[in-house]
Amino acid sequence: MKHQTLDQLHFVAEVKAEAIPMMTRVQRLQRWEELLARDSDRCLNALVGTERLSPELREIARSDNSPLTVAFEDPQLRGEGLRDDTYGEARRFFELSDNQLHGVVCSCHTGTTIRARWAAARVCSIAKMSNGFLAWLRDIFLL
Repeated sequence: MKHQTLDQLHFVAEVKAEAIPMMTRVQRLQRWEELLARDSDRCLNALVGTERLSPELREIARSDNSPLTVAFEDPQLRGEGLRDDTYGEARRFFELSDNQLHGVVCSCHTGTTIRARWAAARVCSIAKMSNGFLAWLRDIFLL
């Protein structure tokens, strides 16, 4: 076998990188919903008072064993780019408004614990609202 540099190989063969399909926003939300629904009776910890936190603290807010932790434990979502289980990262990765994410993870809706099935239902409703004109209009006013 003859050693060749990458530049030399470009003259000999056409090198193509195979694109890895990325999940859409709706697919990422559906995956999160599926993960939560797998163990629907699991008690998860809510994030406390996200609406009262400063934007800087909200970005880094997290809780062990939260709905966000369920998403981060999944190798597929991490492979898609989920970097950690903080509020700010979940908002970025799932492309959610503060209002949407607050509705899934904040303690003001459920107390300090959340059943996984409840969180799954909230994520499902967001995913279902993610298509069409009404979703576009909602996002303009909520983002």
